[in-house]
Amino acid sequence: MSVDKVAKNKAVYITYSIVDSLGNVFEQMDMPVGYIHRADSGIFEKVEDALEGRAVGDRLEVVLTPEEGFGAYQPELTFTDDIDNVPPEFRHLGADVEFTNDRNETIMFKVTRIADGKLTVDGNHPMAGQTVTFKVDVVSIRDALPEEIASGRPDDSNFTTLH
Repeated sequence: MSVDKVAKNKAVYITYSIVDSLGNVFEQMDMPVGYIHRADSGIFEKVEDALEGRAVGDRLEVVLTPEEGFGAYQPELTFTDDIDNVPPEFRHLGADVEFTNDRNETIMFKVTRIADGKLTVDGNHPMAGQTVTFKVDVVSIRDALPEEIASGRPDDSNFTTLH
């Protein structure tokens, strides 16, 4: 009996948590999440590299620098304005605000601060600029179907992009 290993064009199911440098859990997925290995699935490259050759039951930790993970913090993606210039539906912490630039690209911002009559929005990922650890458990591996390879995700998965 052969043991399936994580390899190109395999449907791989994992559970994971993303932990910051202080040990705080940023995101945790206890239900298996699937992706197609080496099929441009959107999983972080260093995590995918670490999963190569692993088997069901394997557990691993992968440390990602900002450059390997959620990117460097970009101060130019933070804007502060008078709260009176902001529509009322966005005047609360955590509100998502969508902006479109002059190249018709859409960027999501989050309201991160309200103080002294000013409101601040931030377009950076919440983990931008931070080194994080992915703690990954391999739950299941199978051969992927051609249409799954083309899409980068299993048809029977609640796939979530890992970034």
